[in-house]
Amino acid sequence: MQKVHKDIDRTNAVIAIRGLQKSFGDMSILRGVDLDVYQGENLVVLGRSGTGKSVLIKIISGLLLPDAGQVNVLGQEVAHISPKELTALRLKVGFSFQNSALYDSMTVRQNLEFPLVRNSRNLSRKEINTQVEDVLDAVGLSQTIEQMPSELSGGQRKRIGIARTLILRPEIMLYDEPTAGLDPITCIEINNLINEVQEKYQTTSIIITHDLTCAKETGDRIAMLLDGQFELQGTFEEIFASTDARVQSFYNYNFIE
Repeated sequence: MQKVHKDIDRTNAVIAIRGLQKSFGDMSILRGVDLDVYQGENLVVLGRSGTGKSVLIKIISGLLLPDAGQVNVLGQEVAHISPKELTALRLKVGFSFQNSALYDSMTVRQNLEFPLVRNSRNLSRKEINTQVEDVLDAVGLSQTIEQMPSELSGGQRKRIGIARTLILRPEIMLYDEPTAGLDPITCIEINNLINEVQEKYQTTSIIITHDLTCAKETGDRIAMLLDGQFELQGTFEEIFASTDARVQSFYNYNFIE
């Protein structure tokens, strides 16, 4: 099922990137990236492995510093704010890691409580319980609350990872390869969940993927990273109507019906 595109306010960019450059040694990864991400939008960043997709969102979240350029997130220049300001900004930016990043020694409940207790110290036990139960219900896994991560499937762990990110009510969600390593049915469930999160929590999201089904089902807009720059942006159909050989080979490699 293809994403039904909604009207996006193109005057309100919550992420604005200009001239972003990043290299590792002699390898130039991002070569003057320009990108706007608008309030309430699901933006999919497509590109082959090693093209800099994950580097991009690590820079957005302040986990990596750019070599040059500006990265403005929610009105703040990420590379130039204080450590205290960066910590506060990160509470508004949820990062869903590719491997879910759950603590194996904690139950699902404890995994979800951890960011709340760490960042919202004045919450009562009742308030913590309510928020944990709410996000578990949102991802459809209320029954797993006392289970250990090792008892969950890959798709369930992915959902719990998203729930743990959502529990702090971020304004921006960053998904790093959300369907990687999952079977086709679970991929559909994760794609649907990404759209449900957008609608329920009014999030702005960047979805990093090379999975064209994920891109088609979740993206309001697609930005394709080619040779270190976003040379193509638009709907799924607009991107893959391109006669650019790099785009066509990417489509053929990821062939979907």
